[in-house]
Amino acid sequence: MTVRKALIVLAHPENSSFNHAMKDAAVDALKRNGWDVTVSDLYAMKFNPVLSRDDITGSPSDPSKFKYGPETLLAYKEGRLSKDIVEEQKKVEASDLVIFQFPLYWFGLPSIMKGWIERVFSLGFAYSFQTMYSNGPFKHKKALLSFTTGGSHPMYSTNGLNGDINIALWPLQNGMLNFCGFQVLEPQISYAVSLIPNEARTQILENWQKRLEKIWEEKPIHFLPVEDFDVSGGFVLKKEVVKANADNKYGPTIGQNLGKAVPPDSQVKAGSTRL
Repeated sequence: MTVRKALIVLAHPENSSFNHAMKDAAVDALKRNGWDVTVSDLYAMKFNPVLSRDDITGSPSDPSKFKYGPETLLAYKEGRLSKDIVEEQKKVEASDLVIFQFPLYWFGLPSIMKGWIERVFSLGFAYSFQTMYSNGPFKHKKALLSFTTGGSHPMYSTNGLNGDINIALWPLQNGMLNFCGFQVLEPQISYAVSLIPNEARTQILENWQKRLEKIWEEKPIHFLPVEDFDVSGGFVLKKEVVKANADNKYGPTIGQNLGKAVPPDSQVKAGSTRL
């Protein structure tokens, strides 16, 4: 039997935090179900989130005008990326499943995790302009966001103060994970954990572990494939795709909404958005 491998990328500075408890619960559940698990605890590692010229070794091809993308692409091909980047890329490369565990900060990733994405998911390794979205390098891997929020669930509803959580998730799940080809699984969202009783937090951990028992069997969230877009026309939806969606009440996705209402819960529930 093939052993599945999981990578958990954790971004929280406190070992006593609920995010660490979610990480521990995930490690325990996955290992009990035969997974090989690796954890990148970014704060414990003191991971450097700032991209710079130091991300390559040796001389840049143009020292007078350093262009990060082309220089790191060349360094990736020649084996000249910095050691810390290479170590994390090897973890991703070996993994079937990548879990990002973090608190939602300012409707996005903590800076240390954002920096991990920026440096580790480098051009050539995680994407290229020939291999992106449904044709991305990670199309045989699965990934999910597991995060905590300060606000309650109703605050992230379609009429809540913080707005629809699906809108907030689109740039993270589409622009980061789907862009690199990952099959994006439903996010694991732990709402307002600092405001709920211990019994409720315990239940969240138990539900998380139960979900992870069959995580590999889950279907991914729906995104439009690259083939639906006209490359020669500027990567816009093909006319036949627009026509096929003409009578639908909702747009195909949050991003490609065709000026219609966005499909409900399309970033938190797996399945087709062609309603």
